Amino acid sequence: MNRHQFWQLVDVARDQAPDPHDPEDVARRATALLATHPAEEIVAAQQVLWDLMADSYVNPLWAAAYLINGGCSDDGFDYFRGWLIAQGREVFERAVADPDTLADLPGVRAAAAAGHDLECEGVLGIVWNAHTRATGRHLPDDAFTIRYPELDAAWNAAFDDHAEMTRRLPRLAALHLE
Repeated sequence: MNRHQFWQLVDVARDQAPDPHDPEDVARRATALLATHPAEEIVAAQQVLWDLMADSYVNPLWAAAYLINGGCSDDGFDYFRGWLIAQGREVFERAVADPDTLADLPGVRAAAAAGHDLECEGVLGIVWNAHTRATGRHLPDDAFTIRYPELDAAWNAAFDDHAEMTRRLPRLAALHLE
């Protein structure tokens, strides 16, 4: 499975979900869909998933997750990126390129108004669960590698600095810091 096929899988899962903005339902549906693929494709999907996680491992997006969720640990950032993947390719790519565009999403606005966190640990288990369902076995230990890039040190002290977040992510700061 390649990246394009993985995003197609997410799109179909979103199309099947009564509420495509429910990331846990999207994850369950994507798991069920993926489980119908040959075992080799399922295993390959794990690398694609973790390549997307690596692509989105950037401080500006982490800062956005920190604003949106009122704080964001390492695990919290993984779960936030799981939520982001469940939103589909267009939203994911736009947010990685410019995290402040997340302020345009109705779900982000609704979560801000209600004080809800945006996260989905279930997306991180799509491939693991699909492989277990399809084969009855765990994923092979060598199914994937994680290659996180170095984080931009210029962002390290900025997450708790309201003025800095307002300067760097003005639309998200308006939703979450006002």
